[in-house]
Amino acid sequence: MKIVVIGGTGLIGSKLVKQLVARGHEAIAASPKTGVNTLTGAGLADALKGAQVVVDVANSPSFEDQAVMDFFETSGRNLLAAEATAGVQHHVALSVVGTDRLQDSGYFRAKLVQERMIEAAKIPYTIVRATQFMEFLGAIAQGGSDGQTVRASSRHVQPIASDDVAAAMADFALGAPRNGMVEIAGPERVGLAALLQRYLGAIGDTRTVQGDPLAPYFGVVLNDQSLTPGDNPRIGAIDFAGWMAQPKAAAKPHA
Repeated sequence: MKIVVIGGTGLIGSKLVKQLVARGHEAIAASPKTGVNTLTGAGLADALKGAQVVVDVANSPSFEDQAVMDFFETSGRNLLAAEATAGVQHHVALSVVGTDRLQDSGYFRAKLVQERMIEAAKIPYTIVRATQFMEFLGAIAQGGSDGQTVRASSRHVQPIASDDVAAAMADFALGAPRNGMVEIAGPERVGLAALLQRYLGAIGDTRTVQGDPLAPYFGVVLNDQSLTPGDNPRIGAIDFAGWMAQPKAAAKPHA
């Protein structure tokens, strides 16, 4: 089966392409690096020829409110139109747990628009909402850093390793369309500030994390349900200790 991975050269996309190829499928890594640009439409029609499934794991290069909205609106409109022309049978998109609960954030407003565009299109779909990636802990800590102190929300999170995200996306891509949303999360529910302190200690960073329930997370004040899944999510296999034992790759925060 031919599967096109939009954002296929990024953190999740590159792992997903490898997973799909290992399972015997033709997986195409589509991104500006490979000549496919969903913002301009360049290379999109050719990439989708003969594709049965498209998996969209692309993210906006800017988190500025208008820029991120423009990215997801334009990219989504171009991609869904090209899929309809190509006869794609299943659209799978990566989104974020809590998207509908965090509408004070421009990023999450844009993600909700993306989800609604997918729902309104006539292509069978599966929207996969993931919790925050463990790979973003360093960037989250940096965002709240002031000298030797990091101020961070003490509210609960349930982060997931990117390897588990890629495995889940592969399974959903190869399965029947859900025509709805599913959630994926890591195995540990923990306070964000406490987790950041564990992370900094594990990498030898001497900064101290100050937990504050009112500390904003990318401009949004959280509660314990904001970034945690609802009932019956798919739970990843890799916990924090297992993730820390793996080689690390730099990642941009998935707000």
